[in-house]
Amino acid sequence: MSGLPLIRLSATPSKAGGLRPARLVAKWIEMRATRAALARLDTRLLRDIGLEQSVARAEIERPFWRP
Repeated sequence: MSGLPLIRLSATPSKAGGLRPARLVAKWIEMRATRAALARLDTRLLRDIGLEQSVARAEIERPFWRP
């Protein structure tokens, strides 16, 4: 078996805070889009929002499924 975590698909949120499959996919899409937008910002704009380039780069490189 692979080392990937299993996602429990459920019709309702779990007690552990899991999301419904459609909401989970929507959240992944949102995180991917947000990180793509962050990747388009130059150093000046990153400074304007209070982020160092190294912090932004670490966030951009995270997989879309990781919050």
